[in-house]
Amino acid sequence: MTRGPRGHGPVVLATDLDGTFLGGDEAARASLYDWIGQRRDEVVLIFVSGRGQAFMRELAGTLPVRPDHCIGDVGTSVHSGPQLEPLRAVEDWLDEAWPQHAHATIGDAMRAHPQLLEQQGCGGRRRSYLYRDAAAAAKAAADIDALGFDTLISDGRFFDVLPRGVQKGPTLLRTLAALGLSPQRTLVAGDTLNDLSMFDTGLSGVAVGNREPDLDRALASHANVYRARAAGAAGVLDALERFHAGEEIHGFVAGHRLSP
Repeated sequence: MTRGPRGHGPVVLATDLDGTFLGGDEAARASLYDWIGQRRDEVVLIFVSGRGQAFMRELAGTLPVRPDHCIGDVGTSVHSGPQLEPLRAVEDWLDEAWPQHAHATIGDAMRAHPQLLEQQGCGGRRRSYLYRDAAAAAKAAADIDALGFDTLISDGRFFDVLPRGVQKGPTLLRTLAALGLSPQRTLVAGDTLNDLSMFDTGLSGVAVGNREPDLDRALASHANVYRARAAGAAGVLDALERFHAGEEIHGFVAGHRLSP
């Protein structure tokens, strides 16, 4: 069974926002942020979200703990450092994966699927839609796949068109490498299917208690993921305390230890 990090250097918390780092009640969020604040030189904080960089930059100014790096737009933008400027090493890779014609090509194809409504104001290298009919979303996904792009369907309503091979997980691995941060000392946290690619990396992870049922089913065979009982920030803190201390956090389902 996997244990917490070995070696030296800071622990990295790479966390989704809505429902995860921002989830739970006020007391739970305060406890998590205070814990990180007291160990600020021991924890690298990376936001990994479907939200855009502008939202995360504004959020950073309101929280008691500021992110060190932000992976936004479902893994299609990466900003870093005190001013949260584009991380060129990863942004160049993302540019290569998203040709100049991508927006127009995808837009033309999606006109054949009027049941899906485009979300306005989304940044990064993606196009994002909302859907209600799962069959219609599946049909659109097949057409997009034929064009050489990936789709990410999550939370029963979100439909993202992304560069091939780009999601939160692959971008996080690229970001860790670019920043010289240890994968072995990284804990990922999330609650919906758009976080699955982070758990698929094999990095240690926590799926918080309010996780999407489809995510829970997808994690059935993931020995690297702790499925917390506590929701939102409380679930993150539960796993982070254990991980930081080097304790075992895996081999648990819904708070109960599995047999070895």
